[in-house]
Amino acid sequence: MQDIIKKLDLTEYLETFQELFSRKKSIVIEGDIHLHYKLIEELSKFDFNAPKEVANLDNCLIHIQKQGILKLYDIYEFTKIIRYFLYLKRFNFEGKLKEWIDKIVVPNDILELDNYFDSKGNLKQGIDEDFDNIQDAIYKNKELIRQNLYKLINSSKLKPYLVDTQVHLINDQEAILARGGFNHVVKATVIHRSNSGFFYIVPHTISELKQKRSDLINKQEEVILKLCKQISSMFEKNLLFLKFINKEFDRFDHYQARLFFAKSQDKNFLLPSKKNNCKLIDFKHPALSGAKPITVDFSKSVIMITGVNAGGKTMMLKSILSSVFMSKYLIPYHADKSSQIGSFKNILAVLDDPQSVKNDISTFAGRMVEFSSLFTQRNAIVGVDEIELGTDSDEAASLFKVIIEELIKKDIKIIITTHHKRLAALLASNDDVELIAALYDEENRIPTYEFLQGTIGKSYAFETASRYGIPHNIVKLAKKVYGEDKDKLNELIERSSELEREYKQKIQKLDEELEKTNRLQKGLKEQRENLDQLIYSEKSKLQREYKDARDEAKKAIKAKIYQEGHRHLNTAHSKASSIKTQSVKEYEELKVGDRVKYRTSKGVLVSIKGKQAFIENDSGMKMKVPLSELSRSGNIPKIKPKTTVTISKPETGSVTLDLHGQRVEEALENLDKFLSDALIAGFDEILVYHGIGTGKLAAAVKKYLDKHPKIKSYEDAHPSSGGFGAKVIKL
Repeated sequence: MQDIIKKLDLTEYLETFQELFSRKKSIVIEGDIHLHYKLIEELSKFDFNAPKEVANLDNCLIHIQKQGILKLYDIYEFTKIIRYFLYLKRFNFEGKLKEWIDKIVVPNDILELDNYFDSKGNLKQGIDEDFDNIQDAIYKNKELIRQNLYKLINSSKLKPYLVDTQVHLINDQEAILARGGFNHVVKATVIHRSNSGFFYIVPHTISELKQKRSDLINKQEEVILKLCKQISSMFEKNLLFLKFINKEFDRFDHYQARLFFAKSQDKNFLLPSKKNNCKLIDFKHPALSGAKPITVDFSKSVIMITGVNAGGKTMMLKSILSSVFMSKYLIPYHADKSSQIGSFKNILAVLDDPQSVKNDISTFAGRMVEFSSLFTQRNAIVGVDEIELGTDSDEAASLFKVIIEELIKKDIKIIITTHHKRLAALLASNDDVELIAALYDEENRIPTYEFLQGTIGKSYAFETASRYGIPHNIVKLAKKVYGEDKDKLNELIERSSELEREYKQKIQKLDEELEKTNRLQKGLKEQRENLDQLIYSEKSKLQREYKDARDEAKKAIKAKIYQEGHRHLNTAHSKASSIKTQSVKEYEELKVGDRVKYRTSKGVLVSIKGKQAFIENDSGMKMKVPLSELSRSGNIPKIKPKTTVTISKPETGSVTLDLHGQRVEEALENLDKFLSDALIAGFDEILVYHGIGTGKLAAAVKKYLDKHPKIKSYEDAHPSSGGFGAKVIKL
């Protein structure tokens, strides 16, 4: 992995990221990347402190397993992890994050360790009476030494021999600085000499006190050793839990480091997708300061980057591979959130000249060795810089065309930089190949570090040579040697690129105008539908009012039979019949499967028979309606939420089960429930006590474990954890 990181210029960037880990580890985070991202996303809603630096405890866990005794500082490292998870449990997490943190249940005997140490890892007062007494004695001894030293310093007999009145700490010992002849007034041991020839001395009275302090410290170490033995023994009984919480701490360490790294300089997480439409938008390579953002569509199998020298072709290649690499390992970086990055099993970079004195291989031969290894790859993305390196360009063009076409069939995506115009021309007609040209500013005679998709770019070798100091007369002579025909060909390529660029700019402008027009049309259509609904509503209202009036007129006629009244009523009826309450709309050609609207109902067109149509509305009711009264509807109904089955999390986070004294049927029933709870909780390893006894229960447990589909393996426990009377089970 370090090789690909170095090739893509990501070393410094990833080292900065790794500094956020509380303990050194690989950047790789194992498991489902989408679940990890979900937990990071939930964690980002909370303001929490990063964990303190913690030592690697893998060797300590092995030491515990072998019944070794840990040092006090090793025990404190475990305590720091316990304390941090207790700190996290104080947050009101939700969702997957809450499920995960709730799963970590600290055993009571380990929980007590939190009271043993202060914030600096020193034992607190009250943990052990002997330890406290020795601490007090050491403190009193130090005070006695200090008092004796100052008493000697202020002694009238010794004063003439003192260089100063300070207490000096030399070789971890308190001493005073004296001139020669001091031995006439005080018995002392010389422990050092100053640059000026004076003596650092320790009076014998002080030496006796220091010997007492040394004895006290030895006793203190004995007490500490006794405590360490007790705690190590307790750790051995909880070994499975310690392994579990050590692993979970590393997992959280990955989360917090990524989250804080993303918050610095506003970086984004881009998850890899299995979709083929890969597109990188506004990506900035971390190795570049003030980089110009690049946007590139690399959905096709091959990207061939041509164009101006020193125009950013290699960095474009590295940018694509870098984005894939960082997305694969969930490392945040600078790119637009709408980017889509593919998922690849392997990421390879063929960037360097393989030739060296040691391997006795030519440049081209080395390239062939690297390409031959690609035929064994699957689902890989490969970057090849300067593919024409080391051989004849015409022969290489034919060879690489065939190689690339074969690699496409093996589900390998290739990004290539080249000056092979012939190779680019051979592959230009292939639908799986995307051509990209690095652009050049003719007016200012500099690369623009911009790219145009769909065309071949000119190398601008002569212009680049002039820009980097080659005399103009030499460049002019080189152009003459190069030939007018080839120069004209390059001009045609350049003109083609320019026309292509202008064409794409016009297309982009037209697309923007078309999008604007579509938005206006959509708005007008919605307004028209609203007006249709209003007209229909108003006409329905008028029809109801007229019907009421007509009914009243009928009642009047029945009361008084006048022939003239009947004539007027018939006229009114004729006029009322001519009023149609239909929506004003444009008639559209509808087909089965379209979403349609009938009056106030919306649904899907099921079938058409002549002038009649059958629709199924959003409530599930089927209706037969006139085809002429249907209109198209773009509104999508709200989808009913899917029914989900939720498996409840077990109430306890225990990793041990005791079956002593139980009948076989009862024990197997309890074992089955315990295994289910352990699998749901996500435990990797559990411990089951069945005892030895007659061997009947042990045999039944073993037979049950052999048949269980979710058990990877099991073995007898360590003698300290039950031996033959217990089983360590790996899930």
